Amino acid sequence: MSKQSVKVAFFDAKPYDEESFVQVNRDYGYHLKFFKNHLTPDTVILAQKSDVVCAFVNDTLNKAVIDQLDSFGIHLIALRCAGYNNVDLRAAYGKIHVVRVPAYSPYAVAEHTVALIMSLNRKIHRAFYRIRDGNFTIAGLKGFDMYGKTAGIIGTGKIGRVLIQILRGFGMRILAYDPHPDAQFAAAVGCEYVDLVTLFRLSDIISLNCPLTKETYHLINRETIKMMKPGVMLINTGRGHLVDTRALIEGLKSGQIGSAGLDVYEEESEIFFEDFSNQVISDDVLARLLTFNNVLITSHQGFFTTEALHNIAQTTLQNIADFFEEKPLANEICYHCDAPRCRHKEQGRCF
Repeated sequence: MSKQSVKVAFFDAKPYDEESFVQVNRDYGYHLKFFKNHLTPDTVILAQKSDVVCAFVNDTLNKAVIDQLDSFGIHLIALRCAGYNNVDLRAAYGKIHVVRVPAYSPYAVAEHTVALIMSLNRKIHRAFYRIRDGNFTIAGLKGFDMYGKTAGIIGTGKIGRVLIQILRGFGMRILAYDPHPDAQFAAAVGCEYVDLVTLFRLSDIISLNCPLTKETYHLINRETIKMMKPGVMLINTGRGHLVDTRALIEGLKSGQIGSAGLDVYEEESEIFFEDFSNQVISDDVLARLLTFNNVLITSHQGFFTTEALHNIAQTTLQNIADFFEEKPLANEICYHCDAPRCRHKEQGRCF
């Protein structure tokens, strides 16, 4: 199949997606079609006559959608994101290959994490509105020196490592937790791997930079919040379901959690990336979160930099190229990937 004949259907496409992909596609020459709709069982029909489906974090890739795509003769789902918990990998296995963008810019997400920390600490979001209202008082805006404080980083992948290096620049003590600790990295940057209980107990700031798995689902819950230092700052730029939001609200109300910065939310799929400015938010839990002046929520924008968008488009289109050129799929994921011996690691493809 020639490049010019490959048809790629993009779902949940925003203007910035189209801009970045069209630019990078000059080197590939695929036929790209962009749909504003989320991919769902109701909209999957739009993918008919396409060769590839390109989906994002809030698209639905359940068994019904995958079976329909398979019936269309589509054998590749190209995720333009790192997360894939919205994909039924069991249903896809043996039918449709699934590739992703495992890394696009660790600097983008790590720097956004620091932006949330600094804004919450120094009350920048509150000061902004206070000044615009003509109120130049500073009472209630007191923060703390980052220097000498302890940050607990959960997850030391690419993003976590960049974040650690940035926070070390503030003169912070860094405690890290990861199922696979890297002693060499810790020695090089000056951080310390500890167990989760120790991290919760000693950290002034806790940042979640880990993937969503069975083990990390609701990692932050009523019990773990009780372990934390009173007044702790909690930051989540990882995955929404890492945090039990109702438990977070209880922690905020009691003062056990002093502030929270969230770039992700458990039930974000129907809300984030959309405009509800002329509507009432029907999600009562999110609405309650928005009432706290010590909570700062951004709409999953941690990845959103020029460099990251370019890298996402580049990796996604190269994943497609590798598939049609019958090359090994370095970024493929499958239902069996957690097994000790996954066939795609030996053969270059999952099946």
